[in-house]
Amino acid sequence: MEDDITRQVDEIESLSSIYDKDWRTEDEACRSYAMNVTNSVTLYVTLPPNYPSQAPPTYQISAPELSHDEKNQISRVLEETYLENIGETVIFQWIEAVKTYLNNKSDLLENLVSLTSMQEINNDTLEYTYNIDKGKDKKEKKNLPKITHGEIVVDRKSTFQGHTACVSSVEDVKCVLSELYENKKIANATHNMYAYRILKEGGKCMLQDFEDDGESQAGKRLLQLLQIMDVTNAVVVVSRWYGGIHLGPDRFRHINNAARQVLLSSGIARQK
Repeated sequence: MEDDITRQVDEIESLSSIYDKDWRTEDEACRSYAMNVTNSVTLYVTLPPNYPSQAPPTYQISAPELSHDEKNQISRVLEETYLENIGETVIFQWIEAVKTYLNNKSDLLENLVSLTSMQEINNDTLEYTYNIDKGKDKKEKKNLPKITHGEIVVDRKSTFQGHTACVSSVEDVKCVLSELYENKKIANATHNMYAYRILKEGGKCMLQDFEDDGESQAGKRLLQLLQIMDVTNAVVVVSRWYGGIHLGPDRFRHINNAARQVLLSSGIARQK
C-alpha cells in the first residue's frame, strides 16, 4: 500500500504540473480530484488505497452537452484504457483519451457542416436523420405510456429523481426513454439508469433488462428492486445530476429510494 500511495502522490504532482489550473483537488482526505477536459466536460476521479497496483480509480463524467450514448462511449474508452494498463497509473491516459474522443467528435461535426453547405447531403437524408434522433413519430407520441415523475432528492449537490411508466413491450420502453430525453434537463443528467420487466405470453415469458448509463451496477440494482417488489410491465428510470462531490455507497441508497418512491407514488408497486 505504501508503494501505491507513493505512486499516487507522484502521479498527482505530475498531473498538476501538466494541466495547471484545469486540474484541481476536490477532497484531499478522500483523494478525490477533478479535471476540466473542456469548458463543458469535467472528469472526476477518486483514488482507492490499492490503486494502481490492484484497483482502478473510480470516476464520474459531468458533460451536460453530451448525450447519454456519448457518455457511455467515453466510459467504454476509459474502461478499455484501464484494461490496457492494469497495474499502471492511468489518469493521464484517461484525460488524453477523453480529449481525443471529443476532438474526433468535433471533427465529425465540422465535416458534416461542410458537407451540408456543399449540398452533398440532401434534405430527405437530413429529415430522416432528424426523425431517428427524435426517436418516435406522431403515432408513437399518441400511444406514449403515462410517465410519473418522482420527488427530487438532493445530497451534497448531487440530485436524484425517479420516473416510471407502465409498459407492455420493449417498444414502449423505447418510447418512454425517448420522451424523457426530450426534456433537456433529463437529457443532460450525468446518468439516466433504468430497468424494466415485461411479462409476456400469458405469464410464461419474462422480458427484462437494465442500463447503467455510466453508473456501474446501478441498472442491475434497479432490476433487482423491481424483482423484489414483484413489479412487472413497468420501466423505472433514475436520473442523477452529479454535483462534484463523491457520495460513495450513499449514491446507491438514493438511487434505490428514488426508484422505490416513484413506483409507489404511481401505484405501479404496492407497499408491502
